[in-house]
Amino acid sequence: MEHIEFESLATAAFKGERVAARRLAARSQLSEAQALLQVLTLAAGVAGLTQLLAEREQLRLRDDERRLARRANAAHKLAVRKAGMQPVAAWRGWFDGSAHPNPGQIGIGALLCGPDGQRVEISRRAGHGNSSEAEYLALTALLEAAVKMGATELAVCGDSQVVVNDVNLGAARGAKGLEEHRARVVELMSALGAVQLRWVPRHRNGDADRLSQHAIGDRARD
Repeated sequence: MEHIEFESLATAAFKGERVAARRLAARSQLSEAQALLQVLTLAAGVAGLTQLLAEREQLRLRDDERRLARRANAAHKLAVRKAGMQPVAAWRGWFDGSAHPNPGQIGIGALLCGPDGQRVEISRRAGHGNSSEAEYLALTALLEAAVKMGATELAVCGDSQVVVNDVNLGAARGAKGLEEHRARVVELMSALGAVQLRWVPRHRNGDADRLSQHAIGDRARD
């Protein structure tokens, strides 16, 4: 019975708690199981040992689930590489921002397409700023639409090397003056989960460019 109890306690205990129990057992007349019981009882406090063991078990199960998910994801990626294929994103998006003049009036355009024929077009004015800010606002609008639509496995393309590189390189190597825009984009990408962001030449970003230019055209007609 003591062996079973010790195994249960040892599974629930953190590394530091197991070390503390061994030290306590070494300087007292307690067995290692008894010492560990004392350490965990002290750690449990007023909540009680039963509650602590239950919480630790739930934590262990969540950790096991995460490890299994990581292994499955790694196995899938390896299988894809071995097959010489690239995974196909369920959702695809394109973005473009324009500033006329630069800096000047901003127009943003974006296109979001889903696996079941979903199609969201964005074309609107977005205040004043420079071209990089315009591109970031277009990307932000696209990602906000993707979150609203419940998009998963999203591949995003844009023809702004400044913005694409700024997001992919991260805060440590990102451009100065764009920190707030970058933080918002990263927050949205985290909410979406698997998001691929890559640069494409302008001629392959025609729909988003058309939508951003249309927004500027609407302003000219006001």
